[in-house]
Amino acid sequence: MKLAHICAGADPDSTQNDDRIVVFTSTNRTDIIVIDGATSVAHRNYIDDNQGDVAWFVHAFTDAVEKALTPERSQEDCVWLAIAAVRAQFRHAAADRDIPLHAWPIAAMTWLRLSEQEGAVQAALYSLGDCKTLLHTISAGCIDLDPFVNPQEAVLKDAIAALTNDGVDDPACRRERMLPMLRARREFQNTTPAPGVLCLEPRGPFQARTRNTTLAHDASLLVMTDGFYRLVDTYSIYTDTTLMEACLDRGLAAQLDELRKFESTGVSTGAASVKPADDASAVLWTAA
Repeated sequence: MKLAHICAGADPDSTQNDDRIVVFTSTNRTDIIVIDGATSVAHRNYIDDNQGDVAWFVHAFTDAVEKALTPERSQEDCVWLAIAAVRAQFRHAAADRDIPLHAWPIAAMTWLRLSEQEGAVQAALYSLGDCKTLLHTISAGCIDLDPFVNPQEAVLKDAIAALTNDGVDDPACRRERMLPMLRARREFQNTTPAPGVLCLEPRGPFQARTRNTTLAHDASLLVMTDGFYRLVDTYSIYTDTTLMEACLDRGLAAQLDELRKFESTGVSTGAASVKPADDASAVLWTAA
């Protein structure tokens, strides 16, 4: 088995990065977590002025998951315990501060658990939000293991199109005009009784998408944040199949370089998105 990963912030001149990738290994199991913190819609940080509240959240969560991991504990139980621990840290840090609900951090996450059972590798997927997981084998080609479509993307594209028609082309001005909508959405995500993303104080069970798959001996898995997946769904440079093949042939760093070059020289890369560039992270696992 081989494992490669990359995690890069949107701005190469900044250390700011709200993504995180962690890998936990034991005797017969590997846990891979790809987490994409949602860009803050607040005007300031309240918990961590150094790395930012969102990065604080994703780091605190993955640190808490590591402490919750035991051989018999499920992914769901680990997530619930970890969020409880992070929530306690957040409340302590926020005890003397009035933090608006829209400033509470959230994140998308895909947790891939690989375990060896009776000579085969089993993959257990636990997904919240819009990270992407692709499976490739010679016989079946490329398969989307989690074909989730974020309905909010269509809402954002419509809002961006309306602002463009009004002559608002500057990304910063456009985002400022969209802030009331973005903040209302963030408040909803933090208070819904059926949370579909990782949030601090879930009002009900997380609506995670799960899938269990037995992997073939020639299987490859690509797990990525939506920032890396822009190569497919935003810029249409690749399809799922050709992106997987390119990552296998050229490596993740080459694909990240292509993404950043396109964003720096491409035409209107921010026309279909609130941000002209995003943090981008990916994990490539191969059985052979």
